[in-house]
Amino acid sequence: MQILSKIEKKIQKLFHKACADYGLLTDGDKVLVALSGGKDSLELLRLLAFQQKIYKPRIHVSAVHVVMDNVPYETDLSYITDFCEKLDVKLHVVHTSFEERKDSNKPTCFMCSWNRRKTIFNFATQEGYNKVALGHHQDDVLVTLLMNMFYEGSIQTMPPSLQMKHYPIMIIRPMCLVPEYMIEQVAGDLAFEKQKARCPFEKETRRNTVTEMFRRMEQENSEVRHSLWSSMSNIYQSMLPHKSQS
Repeated sequence: MQILSKIEKKIQKLFHKACADYGLLTDGDKVLVALSGGKDSLELLRLLAFQQKIYKPRIHVSAVHVVMDNVPYETDLSYITDFCEKLDVKLHVVHTSFEERKDSNKPTCFMCSWNRRKTIFNFATQEGYNKVALGHHQDDVLVTLLMNMFYEGSIQTMPPSLQMKHYPIMIIRPMCLVPEYMIEQVAGDLAFEKQKARCPFEKETRRNTVTEMFRRMEQENSEVRHSLWSSMSNIYQSMLPHKSQS
């Protein structure tokens, strides 16, 4: 029998709350976890692997890791393979690449991310998965909200679930209520291995700037996180629990 630490219990409680409040998991779901090898996706896979062993709802969980052949971004495949085997989860490794057009104004990071997602969605559709789980945590959701407000003039963010228009797939974010610091603590406690090499195209972005601002806001006011989430839930309809919708 697995003994959970206090922080693991807190994360698990928030995971179950998100799944219940937003109706993220139902009986018969085939869930594909997008496994990058970072702390967030590793913890998400752990949570869903444990959930897979529970009788209700009965779900099936697998993981997929996308290797972008033309981008020198290295992840230790032996580590994530072993990680999945210990959780009794099948890992699929899919290779892909993309052509960089000289006339395109899209940065390499955008093209890489877009093509990774497209590859995952195509693979999920071909293999019969009805849900793709992404490792976005509460900080990701809140920072995205602030970015859209500051730079786009809109109040939008990552919803806990999203039915895709062009694929028979629902995207789910079961860790949307989990603060990042909790994941960082668990990753340290369980010695999650970091990726071998960071992407050479990775650089400072607006997201980095807004994340730093969010951290400073939290230091000045511990209620900032709760206040942002509450205001977002009141304004942005898709963030409301499904059970309270009419």
